[in-house]
Amino acid sequence: MDRANRPIARREFLKAAAAAAGGAVAVPYVITSTALGAPGVPPASERVTIGHIGVGGRGGGIGRGFAGAESVAVCDCWKSRRENYLRGRGKAYADFRELLADPTIDAVAIATCDHWHVPVTIAAARAGKDMYTEKPLGVSIEQDLACRAAIGRYGRMFQYGTQQRSSPHCRFGCELVRSGKIGQVKEIHVRAPNSHPGGSTAPVPVPGELDYEMWLGPAPARPYMGQAAGGEAWWHCYDYAIGFIAGWGAHPLDILVWGYDTHKAGKWEVQGTGVIAPEGRNDVVYDWDVKLRFENGVSMTLRTGGDYTEFRGTEGWVGISRGGIRAEPASLLKIPPAALSVHLPVSRSHGGSFIECVRSRTTPVSNIDDAVHSDIISHVGDIAIRLGRKVVWDPAAERFVGDEEANRRMRRAMREPWAL
Repeated sequence: MDRANRPIARREFLKAAAAAAGGAVAVPYVITSTALGAPGVPPASERVTIGHIGVGGRGGGIGRGFAGAESVAVCDCWKSRRENYLRGRGKAYADFRELLADPTIDAVAIATCDHWHVPVTIAAARAGKDMYTEKPLGVSIEQDLACRAAIGRYGRMFQYGTQQRSSPHCRFGCELVRSGKIGQVKEIHVRAPNSHPGGSTAPVPVPGELDYEMWLGPAPARPYMGQAAGGEAWWHCYDYAIGFIAGWGAHPLDILVWGYDTHKAGKWEVQGTGVIAPEGRNDVVYDWDVKLRFENGVSMTLRTGGDYTEFRGTEGWVGISRGGIRAEPASLLKIPPAALSVHLPVSRSHGGSFIECVRSRTTPVSNIDDAVHSDIISHVGDIAIRLGRKVVWDPAAERFVGDEEANRRMRRAMREPWAL
């Protein structure tokens, strides 16, 4: 590992603390067998320590997947979650800023609600931590761009929680497309599960174990209506997310950008339709149907239904989902991967490969650039639907062309004292 870019290891931290003690009474420095490593276990100076920020359904699900790391801390707004997750084998924090201030932590796994993804990721970068951040990225285009800038400025390792990049068939399908096996790409079709209306707006008491003020963070102040109870209670609320057009769309859109460079296709003409419920807590777009036409002539659709990315070319097509891969002609699926001209990065364990990148300082398979490229597609489609008209997006300038009303929607106000 590049020690110059790595947060200080615990052994180094303890030595420095001892040296700083000055007049303290000297005590023997005992080196344990575990500190030096054991068969199959790296020494403490080479282990990666990880803190978990957000350990609800998603955070709890991914938390055990970081092979090669030692979980040493947890943070959650729910008292029972943070106290039970590590069962006393690490520190528990109510405020993520206190976890990030711990110099013995190398990396963090961020699985908060969507509206916290980017603020926590940027704070982690400033604190010198590498991070695994769950999808989607930001709740605005401005957040996406600020997140990418912070990752670059502080030289951090970032892995996006789009686990399909660690599936061999997804990688093979994208390699087929990039190797020209379907000819010149002409059409791309993406499907994602739908958002839905509903949700009670009746105020209810805040649970005693919930720090609701911290849960809200930069989101608008609202009476408690059960928003923090679980994903179904906030996934479809615009205060905290933009719905499954991004929350689920992140997966098939990520496969899209892995197989095709939309950001190099020239300006995009984008128009779409969708529904926003007039009543209920859920106010994100659902039943969406977005059409994009790139300046190079390629067309694209983003619609509801399943989890699917299909590339159509002049000589065939490839369809990819997390469940498998299809192609026409079917003989495409029999091409040996070694015979392809393009080979994408190999990852067999999404969390495990992130930990290896923390050690080696090599770019993770789900990198920040691709995360921004895919998330922007969701936001541009959502903005076009909300405006009810066509917009033109310039991926080189990362702005809408001649459309200040659309450009204003690239930003979201953040409740004080929170800021990017």
